[in-house]
Amino acid sequence: MIIFNNTTSSSPNFLLTAFPGLELAHIWISIPVCCLYTIALLGNSMILFVIIIERSLHKPMYYFLSMLSAVDLCLTISTLPTVLGVLWFHAREISLKACLIQMFFVHGFSFLESSVLVAMAFDRFMAICNPMKYAIIFTDMVILVIGLVICLRQVIFTFPMVLTLKNVSFYAGKELSHPFCYHPDMIKYSYSNPWISSFLGMFLQLYLTGTDLLFILFSYILILRTVLSIVAPKKQQKALSTCVCHICAVTIFYVPMISLSLTHRLLSSTPRVVCSILANVYLLLPPVLNPIIYSLKTKTIRHAMLQVFQFKGSRGPNVRGLRGRWD
Repeated sequence: MIIFNNTTSSSPNFLLTAFPGLELAHIWISIPVCCLYTIALLGNSMILFVIIIERSLHKPMYYFLSMLSAVDLCLTISTLPTVLGVLWFHAREISLKACLIQMFFVHGFSFLESSVLVAMAFDRFMAICNPMKYAIIFTDMVILVIGLVICLRQVIFTFPMVLTLKNVSFYAGKELSHPFCYHPDMIKYSYSNPWISSFLGMFLQLYLTGTDLLFILFSYILILRTVLSIVAPKKQQKALSTCVCHICAVTIFYVPMISLSLTHRLLSSTPRVVCSILANVYLLLPPVLNPIIYSLKTKTIRHAMLQVFQFKGSRGPNVRGLRGRWD
């Protein structure tokens, strides 16, 4: 079996795979896939555009929503070229260097979305449990610092993983399970012992997303305790309704991600087509559903979007900026 090392081989490569066994139907499969990508790109772009131009939405909760939309947009763009390349042109071959770059962006933006969801959970916690301190703590400068810390955190933890793989030898011409580069999928074909790199990758994912998920769960335990202490049932329902969008975003992000990671590392006998479907769900479900959920649930976002479509000059009276509320 041919073996290559990125430092010595002139053309190291992997072979990308979209849906194993369904190669003849790639053109037809590309239609719904393109529709999902279009929804993700247009939906998140619209959320960003509306929040930027509408001054009444320049509040902490909407700043975090714009961060989520920006991350979803970048995550979608990072996989779009290779996915459509495989489906439309059967362009399966990808060099190791290009694969590492794509892997860096895929995992970096994935971890970044996890951190943004943590920031949004903290926003909900402060809005419901400490409403008097909400405006004092969440200033524009604090939100900017939170955004910079989140980005720096991803670079610090993701970049070393890519540098480590750069010095690893791989078997040549191996087929990956997805139309993009994913660490657990790549490391299976390393010439050295893959368990070490796989364990390090699993540890990194558990450390980043695991701690993030625990923090989110802890925040909602405190939120639930605060809500249950409210006597009026209508106020309880109103307080819980402000968290519905975020709970949906957390669910559609963590469930597919954890399922895909465990499938690659623990269930080696899983059919490749199942891994491929899980991967596409993991990458497309959050960017597609998040804009839909927030635009349908959040009246202020929905009203602002309607104003953009109607080209009205006076936006202020129709869009009410409500601090700390997702109503």
